[in-house]
Amino acid sequence: MSNQHQNIEYDVLIAGGGAAGLGLAASLKNRDQTLKIGVIEPSEHHYYQPSWTLVGGGAFNVRNSKRNTKDVIPKGVTWIKDKIIGFNPDANEVNVSYGDPIKYKYLAVATGLKTNWNAIPGLIESIGKNGVTSNYSYDYSPYTWELVQQMKSGKAIFTQPPMPIKCPGAPQKAMYLSCYEWEQQGKLKNIEVELNNAGAALFGVADFVPPLMEYVKKYNAQLNFNCNLILIDGPNKKATFAVKDADGNTTQVEKSFDMLHVVPPQGPQDCVKGSPLADTAGWVEVDQFTLQHTRYPNVFGLGDCCSSPNSKTAAAARKQIVVVAENLLAHKHHQAMPLKYDGYGSCPLTVERGKIVLAEFGFGGKLLPTFPWLINPLKATKLAWILKKDVLPWLYWNAMLKGREWLARPFEN
Repeated sequence: MSNQHQNIEYDVLIAGGGAAGLGLAASLKNRDQTLKIGVIEPSEHHYYQPSWTLVGGGAFNVRNSKRNTKDVIPKGVTWIKDKIIGFNPDANEVNVSYGDPIKYKYLAVATGLKTNWNAIPGLIESIGKNGVTSNYSYDYSPYTWELVQQMKSGKAIFTQPPMPIKCPGAPQKAMYLSCYEWEQQGKLKNIEVELNNAGAALFGVADFVPPLMEYVKKYNAQLNFNCNLILIDGPNKKATFAVKDADGNTTQVEKSFDMLHVVPPQGPQDCVKGSPLADTAGWVEVDQFTLQHTRYPNVFGLGDCCSSPNSKTAAAARKQIVVVAENLLAHKHHQAMPLKYDGYGSCPLTVERGKIVLAEFGFGGKLLPTFPWLINPLKATKLAWILKKDVLPWLYWNAMLKGREWLARPFEN
């Protein structure tokens, strides 16, 4: 294994084979078949994570969210099955666990973010049993649905850690789908539902709060803000929260639960955090419009790992892929970079089984609906549900990972 890439210099090396990395590899190959592209990705499996919310709501089979990495690597692209341990942009090299450093002319960093299951004491020991679950995991999202079906009465707590996290709407989506099921079964009146959110608002884009609040009221859910999960005692079914008051003072509050849906804290990957590519917060430091690195012109960043202040979603990566592909190739040919990223992100907010508020927005919370004439962005609609449940997974495997860019271009410069 060690010398496999020793004498190869890739035209474009892509760090990370998730949604953003593989989508970019396919896009670049479609634009220029002659490019020598390598993707560094240690994992044997590739997941379509946006479906896990639906798995937890009993509306999607978790097995359909998983494929073998070897089957989704674009044709003509080299899969370097190794783990990144560091970046050396001054030497145009990426350091990996097994072999020699891998050389590149251009680097695209798409390492995603790290889900820190260890950050909450008691979480690793409790999850998957004791009524503790999470839709942020292939392994545990089916347990969410199990718990929802079993629950007849008691207390269900849903948590949301401090931002940034991937798919900022997912913590409350888990709550809505659970409440919808309990309501259908006639059990909701016997269940106390709470969303404990470390942040100060239900959703980051104010326009979407009123339609969401209708469902919070409908399900009689209690919202607690500035309330961050810090400890879990699974066997005794107790959760401890750090609660911040208006003056910024923090007190610890212990709550009992029958079901606890946890969203783990998230942050930059270790290999990025300590590297020359990182900003002070540990994200890949890019220009938010061109997605080019602010200090290394032959480096670009995209997906959840980059510093651009957009919502970290697969939908954001889909638009960023086009921006990076076009801008990187323009830069390679000594031309002006043609595209600007508009901050587009999308959160299909599943407020009940069969209806979704399709939140699509860009930088500064600007509404950017794709089909405004078809789907009212501020109402829960059946059409948005069909899009999320049936259309988007198909588009992911058959368009995004194949470099097909329907409706993926941002507005031209």
